[in-house]
Amino acid sequence: MPKLSTRQAAKKLGVGMTTLTRYIAGQKVPAPKPTLIGRYEVRAWTESDIERVRKLLPKIANGRKTRYQKQKGKTQTKKQTKPKRK
Repeated sequence: MPKLSTRQAAKKLGVGMTTLTRYIAGQKVPAPKPTLIGRYEVRAWTESDIERVRKLLPKIANGRKTRYQKQKGKTQTKKQTKPKRK
């Protein structure tokens, strides 16, 4: 099972890395335990970690649509056009 960085996890979730980092710091989403590499803390995300957070995002997104939700909505709805005026 491949491990992903926080940046890659944020991209898969459809949010910015800063946003995901803020959610982790505010304890709004569960995150994998950080591993200390040198002087940096690195989190190794699995697909199950990402899916767990994806289920929580609609509850904490403050009414904003995430990229994941927007992409999902585009595939389900067709663009409606207004009738032309004469």
